[in-house]
Amino acid sequence: MENRKQAISFEITHICKQSGARTGILHTPHGDVVTPMFMPVGTAASVKFISPEELYDMGAGIILANTYHCMLRPGEDVINQAGGLHKFMNYSRPILTDSGGFQVFSLADSRKIMEEGVHFKSHLDGSSLFLSPEKSIEIQNKLGADIIMAFDECPPYPVTREYMEQSVDRTLRWAKRCQDAHQKEGQQALFGIVQGGEFKDIRRYSAQELVKMDFEGYAIGGTSVGESKEVFYKMIDYSMIDLPKEKVKYLMGVGSTDYLLEAILRGVDMFDCVLPTRIARHGALMTSQGRVNIKRAEYANDFSTLDPECDCYCCKNYTKAYLRHLHRCNEGFGMRLMSIHNLRFLIKLMEDVRLAINEDRFLDFKEEFFKKHKLNHKNSRGF
Repeated sequence: MENRKQAISFEITHICKQSGARTGILHTPHGDVVTPMFMPVGTAASVKFISPEELYDMGAGIILANTYHCMLRPGEDVINQAGGLHKFMNYSRPILTDSGGFQVFSLADSRKIMEEGVHFKSHLDGSSLFLSPEKSIEIQNKLGADIIMAFDECPPYPVTREYMEQSVDRTLRWAKRCQDAHQKEGQQALFGIVQGGEFKDIRRYSAQELVKMDFEGYAIGGTSVGESKEVFYKMIDYSMIDLPKEKVKYLMGVGSTDYLLEAILRGVDMFDCVLPTRIARHGALMTSQGRVNIKRAEYANDFSTLDPECDCYCCKNYTKAYLRHLHRCNEGFGMRLMSIHNLRFLIKLMEDVRLAINEDRFLDFKEEFFKKHKLNHKNSRGF
């Protein structure tokens, strides 16, 4: 392995005697964060409707910004001139940027994958664009996040074994090019991303080759793309076998409660997803009593708090009846309140998880949560 300057360090603080799940502290240039953790997504350098101060109040640690969207608007040079994402968006805690790869590969009708990179069209105006490993890293260096991601292909599900083998080989070549292009070692931590779909040997090969490159952390990609719950769990299991235990692990794009708990059981430390804020804007709320659809008529005269077990600003100050009224009137304030609640719900869940792990009772906690919320381990998705 090459000796590389480290921008972050990861400290395992406890391993649950009952389950093997772990807690830790991730030390970054913009402060320490505890794991397991859920990271709110700020796609265009903003968590929709939420201020930095509100993120601090709800206990958010790391938040995400999206390379593809920041590249399009306002442009990485504007953010660089502002002093990087932290100063541009006035967020003092750690930030992670994705590579832009997932967004590019989701534009299936307008992209062309080549060894040099990906040619695609902007979703805004149809203009021709190009992203390569070098360009993605150049943009992320200018954005200045604490953690940046290697540029990879996120293949659809399902694909043939032949396609996946070729895709993973190319992604590994891209990962090395990302390392070679990285200009801010010691300031920004670069993570490699394990791919390989549902194929055990390909996922293991992907992980083994990335470990040889000695990344500061490792992400698990290519999950939650249409596969069954059983296949999802296998994807994580296969990916984790060869990853070094002392390095931080990040499962990308997962936010449903059952998936979070099962992944923590398997040793994952970090998560992100647009789910809590996206469903909030449509009136769907995560609560200790299960999912609440605030649009339902039964809440019109319900002056109780949304979730009696929640300590967020929304639950401390507003009723279900008022939230329903705001949602029906399409008021932005309602979207703000419900987004605050859903984010705080998942961040609080992580706090409860860490306590359970530290008290060596995580398996009991997980089973109680599944039972309370009528979740199962095979088919249904959590909320």
